[in-house]
Amino acid sequence: MERVLGFIRDNRERNLAELMELLRIQSISADSTKNGETRRAGEFVEKVMKRVGIENVRLIETGGHPVVYGDWLHAPGKPTILIYGHYDVQPVDPLAEWSTPPFEPTVRDGKLYGRGTSDDKAQVMTHLYALEALMRIDGKLPCNVKFFIEGEEESGSAHTAPFVVENRDMLACDAVAISDTAWYSRDVPTIVYALRGLSYMEFKVKGPIRDLHSGSYGGMIMNPLNAVARIISKLQDEDGKVLVPGFYDDVVPLTDEERQEFAAVGDPDPEIMSDIGISSMWGEKGYTSMERNWGRPSLDVNGIFGGFQGEGGKTVIPSYGGFKMSTRLVPNQRPEKVFRLVEKYIQSICPPGVTVEAKYHHGGEPVMVPTDNFFIEAARAAFEEVFGKRPALVREGASIPITATFVQELKAAPVLIGYGLPDDHIHSPNEKMELEGFYKGIETNALMYLRFGGSPQTAHDR
Repeated sequence: MERVLGFIRDNRERNLAELMELLRIQSISADSTKNGETRRAGEFVEKVMKRVGIENVRLIETGGHPVVYGDWLHAPGKPTILIYGHYDVQPVDPLAEWSTPPFEPTVRDGKLYGRGTSDDKAQVMTHLYALEALMRIDGKLPCNVKFFIEGEEESGSAHTAPFVVENRDMLACDAVAISDTAWYSRDVPTIVYALRGLSYMEFKVKGPIRDLHSGSYGGMIMNPLNAVARIISKLQDEDGKVLVPGFYDDVVPLTDEERQEFAAVGDPDPEIMSDIGISSMWGEKGYTSMERNWGRPSLDVNGIFGGFQGEGGKTVIPSYGGFKMSTRLVPNQRPEKVFRLVEKYIQSICPPGVTVEAKYHHGGEPVMVPTDNFFIEAARAAFEEVFGKRPALVREGASIPITATFVQELKAAPVLIGYGLPDDHIHSPNEKMELEGFYKGIETNALMYLRFGGSPQTAHDR
């Protein structure tokens, strides 16, 4: 292991420079004008895989952005690990709030800034560089590996889940290693064992057939944007409880043991408030912040559209308005069922004089896996050896929708071992990854794969 670590440390500058090349590629999967760039990012990952020594490397078309596949399967009797991540990134708006251009990666004060640093390009590369070190020192890997790196995670993964279903034999594995998460706090490293699901939807509220003069028609008709405000105001009560009938019917209540485990991790509220610049926390009454984020569903309006948005004033009643909204779901809730409940409720509270069109964009199932398995324990041990801290096992309020597909279709436990931090500004301006997390993440992954090689469990045994 010392020789492996030596190789990793000797190549830190090269690895960082190569990562920065990848970060310069504007792989915004949701922006069709960037389709060429998104594909180029996949080709870049393909090139690195081949250099590392991964075999059967290729881009596979999906109907959307391609996935990058590769494998190394020369460890008979050893487990097979599927390594998942994504090479696409979120849009960069609002651009004016970036301190440095989002696709010109910059190192400041031990942090690497740029879109895709923490989410998820740097984290993907920690696995490639770890396996490269093992391959260069030992000439082989301690376990079998398969790579499945997608290009549309940030735009809904519409083609990814069907790809997994159609190629479950090719992707068969014993565990799925995923580095796309952050620590609970800077002082509490974590491995995630549960993720919330997601139901993303859009509602368009339509009124008159054209925009109208607010003087000539004001007070005579329902303004679609006023209607939008009325609808949104009736989605939650003052304490954040969702008012949609049936919304909580499938929610499994938190047990006393779970609430004790959450409390044992600590109180993050002061750190969160300081980081994001707010004066108080808010949410469903009767639950702590962590209980609400990890074990309870939530509802958030993500954007409102319609009417005049330009500089100055325009006295207009718009012909339509609308909003986009997401719900984060906990185990036992189903994304499309929740959408149908929300749609039915919104139709029932729609003000007179306007109509509502509902659209379901995408969703992901929540997932929770047992923590008493070899792979999670091996990851915890590797993490503790490199970082000097044993990571806590926690839930995560966010979603990685494909994780549920891996559990359902591949019958494989996900190992969510991430190296981001809560203040990495993912999905926001000034996204960053701490260099220590990147460098030590490579070392941790190398040790983790060595430990995986000691597992008696194989796909054949299952």
